[in-house]
Amino acid sequence: MTEKIRVFSGIRPTNILNIGNYLGAIKGWLEFQERPDLDCLYSAVDLHGITSPYESKKYQNQIQELVLEYLAVGIDPNKSHIFIQSQVPEHIELAYYLSTIYPVSRLEQLPTYKDKKQEQPRYINMGLLYYPVLMAADILIYKAKLVPVGKDQLPHIEVAREMARSFNKSFGQTFPEPQAHLMKGAYIPSLTGEGKMSKSKPDSFISLLDDLKTIEKKLAKVPTDNGHDKVLPKEGGVLSLLNFVELFQGLEKKQEYEKLYLTTGLQYGDLKKDLAKSIYQELQPIQEKRNYYADRPKEVAEILEDGRKYASNIARETLKEVKEKMGLTSNG
Repeated sequence: MTEKIRVFSGIRPTNILNIGNYLGAIKGWLEFQERPDLDCLYSAVDLHGITSPYESKKYQNQIQELVLEYLAVGIDPNKSHIFIQSQVPEHIELAYYLSTIYPVSRLEQLPTYKDKKQEQPRYINMGLLYYPVLMAADILIYKAKLVPVGKDQLPHIEVAREMARSFNKSFGQTFPEPQAHLMKGAYIPSLTGEGKMSKSKPDSFISLLDDLKTIEKKLAKVPTDNGHDKVLPKEGGVLSLLNFVELFQGLEKKQEYEKLYLTTGLQYGDLKKDLAKSIYQELQPIQEKRNYYADRPKEVAEILEDGRKYASNIARETLKEVKEKMGLTSNG
C-alpha cells in the first residue's frame, strides 16, 4: 500500500473567517480531503495568533469559533484531522531546534515581518520574528509535503524548505521539502481596492457570517469610476469587483461586464446587487452548518480530541527522530 502524502495548513483565530480565507485556502483544503492519496491535518494555529494584539479573555471563544467555521465550510472530521496547535506542544519544541540552525538575518529580511512591523509598530515582539520558524515546525513536525496557502505565505513556505534542507544536510535525511499549493483565489483583493483582503483590516473583507444586507452594504462602499473607458482597469475597486464576479459568478459573467465597460458603459449598482446575491448564496449553507455545530459542543470537543491524538502521535515520532539525530537523546 502506497503511503499517503501528508498535508498541513492552519489559520490564526484572530477574527471571523472571510471570503479571502475561504477562497484562498479553505477551498483547497476541501479539494485535498477528497483525494484518497492525501492525509490532511488542519489546525487552529492559536500560537501564531498571539503575535499580534489580542484580548486574552476572548481568545478561547475565538479559537472555538474558528473550529466551528472549519466544520461549517465542509472540513469533514471523517476525512481530515482538525486540532488546536497549542495542544500539540511538539510544535514549539521542534521550532526551537530549527531555530538553532537558521540565521536571524534571513528572518529579518522577510517581507511579511517587515509588513507586520509597519502594521503593528507598538507590538513588535520576538514571536513576530519567530513566526516563520514556528510555521516551519508546524509543517515539518508532520513531514507534510503539501501546504495549501495564500500567496502572501509563500516566503514562509520557502523558509520551511530551507530549514528542511539545512537540517537534512547537517543531521541526515529527515524532512521532505514542503510544496506550497496556491488556489485560483489565493490572492483575494480588498474591498477598498488596495492590497489584499485581510482580517486585520475591517473595511477590506466580507465575513463568512455576513447576511445579504451586510454584504450589499460592504459592496456598495467599493470605490468605482464612471463605468466606461477604452482600457480595462489594472488596479483599484473596479478591478476588485470584476475579480469577485469571476470567483462567484464565473469568467463568462466577468467578460460580459468587461465588454460593457469598454463599450456602452457598466452600471455598478446592478453589478454590486447581483454579486451580493451570488456571494450570499454560497455563504448561506455555511452559516446554517455553523449553527448546527454550535448547538453540539460535545460533538465538536470529540472531533478536536480525535484530531489532537492523531496529530500528537505523528509529532512525537518526528520529535524522537529529530532529538536522536541532533545528539539530544540516545538512539540505543
